[in-house]
Amino acid sequence: MQEKLIAVLIITNGPGELSTWVKPVVDSLNKLNYSSKKDDKLNFSLNLILVPCPNATGREYKVAKSWAKFKTVTKANTFWKLLINPYQYANWPKKGIVLFLGGDQFWSVLLAMRLGYINITYAEWISRWPRWNNIIAAMNIKVKKRIPQKYRYKCKVIGDLMADITNNKEISLNLKEKEFIALLPGSKKAKLSVGVPYFLEMADHIHNKNKNINFIIPIAPTTSTNEYLFFQSNKNPIAKNYSSKIKKIKPIKNSIFDYVIETSNNTKIFLIKKHPCYEVLKKCDLAITTVGANTAELGALTLPMIVVLPTQHLNVMNSWDGIFGIIGKISCINKLFTFVVKNLYLKRKKFFAWPNIKAKKLIIPERIGNISPKEIANEALFLMKNKKYLKEQKAYLSKERGETGAVEKLALIIFNSIKRIS
Repeated sequence: MQEKLIAVLIITNGPGELSTWVKPVVDSLNKLNYSSKKDDKLNFSLNLILVPCPNATGREYKVAKSWAKFKTVTKANTFWKLLINPYQYANWPKKGIVLFLGGDQFWSVLLAMRLGYINITYAEWISRWPRWNNIIAAMNIKVKKRIPQKYRYKCKVIGDLMADITNNKEISLNLKEKEFIALLPGSKKAKLSVGVPYFLEMADHIHNKNKNINFIIPIAPTTSTNEYLFFQSNKNPIAKNYSSKIKKIKPIKNSIFDYVIETSNNTKIFLIKKHPCYEVLKKCDLAITTVGANTAELGALTLPMIVVLPTQHLNVMNSWDGIFGIIGKISCINKLFTFVVKNLYLKRKKFFAWPNIKAKKLIIPERIGNISPKEIANEALFLMKNKKYLKEQKAYLSKERGETGAVEKLALIIFNSIKRIS
């Protein structure tokens, strides 16, 4: 007789957590169940609960649905309704697990209490609500030591989920004659509005000095080629500050790449839709990226990088979406916002890239301020010419990377928890 269904509700928020935490853990859990003996197979459903997040793109729901891995996927803007009346969205079983994999840990605690489910929290830096957690899966021993002594028995150190994102699959990029730089201009509209024109101009400067360098852009699943065309055009106010434009984007057949951008200065930038494309990124010599969760991914891949946050366009808020776009049209608020960000937030925040935050020291260069694409291009050219600095950065990233095996360990914790309450 088959056991009654157990619900596993996964709380998460942004695109980074969705692709680097949720998907690997779900795949590992399913693999563990499929490989179990017939009598040991568990009857559970996987459900994704998206929660509000300032870094979300708004397309997480569509991406998660396309994976066809979840019985139920709920949108972030329905979370409060779900919390108040969860049975409006699904006929949840009597027993289940709420797993925290991104967002605010408190939301997972509230939902677990609301449904009467057990709570499993992955604590990357800190466990905020150990009293109400049933199991805490900690990234390292430091996280465990910060938990009050009387709750430490709940904690198991599993390692860094980000450390398991590497892919051993080998590919051929024909590196004999070419060098590769990965460009990551962002996935959200606010970042792309600056990132697309800025990175195009930067790539043109590099190509002008060294035509032996190829460029790769991994397209985020929440982004499209149409957005690249839009944000390089005059429809984007920021693009008017840059001369580099896209001449054409054309598809490529029989290649690991899906498209190639050709700029007005004949620079070619290859686009790849496969996500994640870690096996491609691992073949690159350097990455130039905006601030965000992608710095943690690149760090886990031990890919040397330059992190860029040009501040000269902070005042162009009226091109943003949502409430900031509305208030950005009010001149005085626009100026006040720009002043606060530049003079308080940016000056007080010590580090922006995740490898630096994690190490509590500068491992990878962060270029924050009124910096031109040409300045970043010159730094990239210097690093590509002096590979010893790239090797040093790679060594530092390897040293700071967390223990591997966390994905399988967390999947096993979930599996055993399901078995225990079945």
